[in-house]
Amino acid sequence: MMADLLDQDLWHAATQLAAALGCGLLVGVERERRKGRGPGRALAGMRSFAVTSVLGCACMLAGGLALTVVGAALVAGLSVAAYWRSRSRDPGVTTEIALMLTFVIGALCVRALPLAAALAVGLTVLLAARRPMHRFARHWLSAGEMRDGLLLGALALLALPLMPDRPLWGPALNPYVITRLLVLLLGIQALAHLAGRLLLTRHAMALSAFASGFVSSTATIASLGMKVRQAGAPAKASAGAALLSCVATLAQALVVAASISGVWLKLLWLPASAGALVALLWGGWLIRSGSAGEMDGPDVEGKRPPPAERMFSLREALTIAALLTGIQAAVYGLGLWLGDAGLLAGTLLASLFEVHAALAALFVQGPPDGAGGAALVRAVALGLTVHALAKSVNAGLSGGAAYARAFIPGQWLHTAVCVTLLMFLSP
Repeated sequence: MMADLLDQDLWHAATQLAAALGCGLLVGVERERRKGRGPGRALAGMRSFAVTSVLGCACMLAGGLALTVVGAALVAGLSVAAYWRSRSRDPGVTTEIALMLTFVIGALCVRALPLAAALAVGLTVLLAARRPMHRFARHWLSAGEMRDGLLLGALALLALPLMPDRPLWGPALNPYVITRLLVLLLGIQALAHLAGRLLLTRHAMALSAFASGFVSSTATIASLGMKVRQAGAPAKASAGAALLSCVATLAQALVVAASISGVWLKLLWLPASAGALVALLWGGWLIRSGSAGEMDGPDVEGKRPPPAERMFSLREALTIAALLTGIQAAVYGLGLWLGDAGLLAGTLLASLFEVHAALAALFVQGPPDGAGGAALVRAVALGLTVHALAKSVNAGLSGGAAYARAFIPGQWLHTAVCVTLLMFLSP
């Protein structure tokens, strides 16, 4: 029995040492390619990284934490000494820090082997991506995008975890939910902006409408309609772009549901996705057939749109978050005052202007499978229908008959698909 246990311990130790050797070789191969030759070569290559990783694992196996600390101090001292004696013109310390992390990875093979392997792969990818990362930071990323990225990171990593996760009035006015919604809105705008910089000019109208739909689909439809009426923009292509803003509306409805209630998200994802697919296909067809020769001419083929300075509009995102929160509170107050009639009246009124606010106000009332869930589902379906009516009227008033004729069929078709599936799947 003792011999079996000893053999098992030796097998585990051998496995961990082999894993540490593999991790060290993985990182070391990448560093060997950049090590250089001669007296001015870099500190460590393939063998040094492999030995350092095995050293970390052996220290953890033989002496535990105390010996591991001694080994880490030795590797750190050697890295500092090698850095000061280096004749390289590159003042970076990437290799030295990577060598120290490789020692930690080797030690981690004893405690958490999958995590150690993931760290080794991640470190190797990070080291190999040196040139693309430098080019991205120095030449591709603008100063405004850098500021916006830092702001978004601060909100997501610092402000959001510090927010209290409790509603201040009934189910409404939850600081954590409000902040999370703001972060999601900014993140969506930032992703749409970065995606736009990778697309060609002929797709600028479609992408712009889609991104603007996350801010306000109603405003996007009106803006495109005014361009048709005043600037002679193609009505069919503009209507297709307006339908793409409706795709963003349904996507943002899922974002709102995810930020408030996972049960509502489970119910809505299929109806919203089906409706968004219909709007996407119809809008894409309108853009393609309505802009023949106008957006894909030889003078713009292959060119990229000029980059915008900012990734998102903080003011617009704050306005939307405040509007969502305010209407949530208003609908909840009407429900307390007038009961179900007040809840329905508040939802319909909100849907005329901003459907996400109306949906958010309903989501916080309770789950669709709980008490009163059937009434909430009917209110959601009615809110989507009223919002489609408001958009149709908006299109006719802003863009004229041709714009409305191209836009309204796709608007009502994708709304009908979404509402029908919602009612069919509701508990």
